[in-house]
Amino acid sequence: MGEKIAKKRLSEKRKSVHMQQSASLVPPDSSLHAEVRELILTTRQQIAQTVNAGLTMLYWHIGRRIRQDILKEDRAEYGAKIVSLLAPQLESEFGRGFGEKNLRRMVQFVEVFPQQEIVVSLIRELTWTHFIALIPLKDPLQRAFYAEMCRVERWSVRTLRKKIDSMLYERTALSKKPENLIDQELVALREDDHLSTDLVFRDPCLLDFLGLKDTYAEKDLEAAILREMESFILELGVGFAFMARQKRIQIDSDDFYIDLLFYNRHLRRLIAIDLKLGDFKPADKGQMELYLRWLDKYERQSDENTPMGIILCAGKKQEQIELLELDKSGIHVAEYLTELPPREVLERKLHSAIELARQRLLESKKRDSEAEGNEKGQ
Repeated sequence: MGEKIAKKRLSEKRKSVHMQQSASLVPPDSSLHAEVRELILTTRQQIAQTVNAGLTMLYWHIGRRIRQDILKEDRAEYGAKIVSLLAPQLESEFGRGFGEKNLRRMVQFVEVFPQQEIVVSLIRELTWTHFIALIPLKDPLQRAFYAEMCRVERWSVRTLRKKIDSMLYERTALSKKPENLIDQELVALREDDHLSTDLVFRDPCLLDFLGLKDTYAEKDLEAAILREMESFILELGVGFAFMARQKRIQIDSDDFYIDLLFYNRHLRRLIAIDLKLGDFKPADKGQMELYLRWLDKYERQSDENTPMGIILCAGKKQEQIELLELDKSGIHVAEYLTELPPREVLERKLHSAIELARQRLLESKKRDSEAEGNEKGQ
């Protein structure tokens, strides 16, 4: 009996000592937990990026090797046959990722991205799923635009698909230039991360996310934009940061108000936005020029570029825009659409605008060339 009591007392003593020791332990510092957590997450991300880059390059090399065999035979039916025979063997050993459908994608991958160095530069930000979204695009310049913008802006696959569906490329000023100039700007973006205004600004702006229906006032449009600022900035383009609403500027004894003021970190300049419910009018140019000159004089920092303006309007007449030479004043005029039209309608409108812009550019160059020839002749 006495032995049992002694054992019980010893057990209780041990428990008491353990509880005292536990109570004396100091809980880990919250900063320690945060730092260790960050180390784990960062390493996980790095490992995932490394694995993704390795797999994407593997798919590119597989596609190139299969394509070499197909080109040797120079027969399309042979290409279809070789993939059909190879796929079951690889799939049984390495899994579904090497099935016939994926092998065909790998071959297409090499066909649309034939330069290994370009693929290497893209896989730092783009996953294989990104490339799957890019492969079906028919226009090489369009594809290069989305690939490079995806790299610079670090779009998710969902965002990339959304940008393609909204025809972002066709809505940029870049798409309306001759192909050799488009290629030059994309090379500058790829090699130097240089973003021109033609890559950043788009027309029309799709503001269907604002939920505006039927009739509304300018203040309703402005309020809706502020309510959906994140979506609005994504639609505006690369690197925009919101700075002010109804920015008050005082000139002499008069007060003026800039609807929205942004800063673009890639362009390194202030961007003033003027909202117009109706069509663009020539007088709108003078108003925006006043805003830009005031911003240049009183707000621009010494290391910033000259401010630029965007006039968002319900419609515009192209010849007026050209005669006013708005680009020389740093003014971009864009239509906005508060209701998204059917894709076919938007596609027709944008392709028509692209062809018209390129045709006018060629005519302008032809006139300049003829004028130069006449001067030399005199």
